[in-house]
Amino acid sequence: MNSSPGPGQGRTVRLGVLVVDDEEAQRLALRLSLDEYHDVFEADDHASALRVVEADMVDVALVDFRLGHESGVHLVPRLLGAAPWLKVAMLSAHATIESAVDAMRVGALDYLKKPVDPHTVLALVERFAAARRLECRVEALEGDLRRSDPPPLLESRNSAMRRVFELAHKVAASDAAALIRGESGTGKGVLARFIHEASPRSEEVFAVINCPSLSSELLQSELFGHTKGAFTGAFKSQMGKVELAAGGTLLLDEVGDLPPAIQPKLLRFVQEQRYERVGDPRTREAEVRIISATNRNLEEAIEAGEFREDLLYRLKVIELTVPPLRDRPEDLEDLAAIFLRFFTQRHGRDIDSFSKGAWERIRTYAWPGNVRELQNAVERAVILCEAPTISAELLPASRGGDEHASRPSDRQDGTGSGMSGRLASLEAVEAEHIRYVLEQTETLEEAKRILKIASSTLWRKRKKFDL
Repeated sequence: MNSSPGPGQGRTVRLGVLVVDDEEAQRLALRLSLDEYHDVFEADDHASALRVVEADMVDVALVDFRLGHESGVHLVPRLLGAAPWLKVAMLSAHATIESAVDAMRVGALDYLKKPVDPHTVLALVERFAAARRLECRVEALEGDLRRSDPPPLLESRNSAMRRVFELAHKVAASDAAALIRGESGTGKGVLARFIHEASPRSEEVFAVINCPSLSSELLQSELFGHTKGAFTGAFKSQMGKVELAAGGTLLLDEVGDLPPAIQPKLLRFVQEQRYERVGDPRTREAEVRIISATNRNLEEAIEAGEFREDLLYRLKVIELTVPPLRDRPEDLEDLAAIFLRFFTQRHGRDIDSFSKGAWERIRTYAWPGNVRELQNAVERAVILCEAPTISAELLPASRGGDEHASRPSDRQDGTGSGMSGRLASLEAVEAEHIRYVLEQTETLEEAKRILKIASSTLWRKRKKFDL
């Protein structure tokens, strides 16, 4: 499913439309009505129609009631079995109430009498396009519900963070590509979603790709889709995230880890909104707003030959930097309170507050993992707490009296004591914990859920700790 430029109402969505008719003149008439706005495929019998559906991502099928000696009604359930998302309309030169009932009974959504008026068939396909957009939006929202994260803190007591939100509001009103920088766990993905939901695209899909989590071939498929048989394991055609997010927003999470082989393909898409599926030479179009996020210094990556300079310029038309949690301590209590309310409800616990000592630990701990670490720490405390109040020992504590990771004495310490020694010790514990979880789980997806980290973060941790 592809979209032409212009977010908001009235967007024309370019669909794959299959015309199934045994009369060549009828197929040509429908093609002439549709191919300016949609990708039209043709078939003249059951077998050729099924081959098209299995080989390409078709959104709409216009099926003649009679296909020589075959029945178009009998074809419909076979098409829907191969492509459950397909929208089918039946066409007949001899429309009757009985034939219309038969068509609806097997899954057709509409019924048109031949010869079909060009404006009528185009309006029908546009109505199907709107339904398909809505389905994609529902799928994305269902994914959000399954993820069930705590509500984001979209206000801040910190002046730097308030400026970030103010800039995000301005960015949301445009279609410009935006680059969000910040350490892991600072909430770059939350900010990207906020920009989407505050934009004219808010009713469209917000899709996410974790750039470091897949091989170059699979990442290209995740971005642009693939055809059946394009590579080992490609048992059916599949749309990519750029097609799913047509008219909406695509977040490229940790774009600094994008494989070099994919970078020129992404650059072309950002420039032209044009792409090809893996295994399919046909060029497609999709109008998508691109937001990227990274914790890497991309300028250093360019110097190292790991990232294209022209791609960076295309991605950072507007740039936002999310400060680490240690630089906005004013938000600690608000965030901790949000997480406490959310996790007590999720886990069915009767906990109403933190103790005075717990609040002290929240304020003095450095939170090297930023907001994500605070969220995980509060959830763990809620699960382990056996009283109405969370006590200090259930939360991480600073060691050696250090309060902030950025203190000069911590950075200069070369003896293993102070913050640098504490961070080294924390990394050893973290590495051992991740190793244990990986050994106890069968898939990386399961390990990610247990560790409560993103796929991209797990990939980086495995690489960092050689796991």
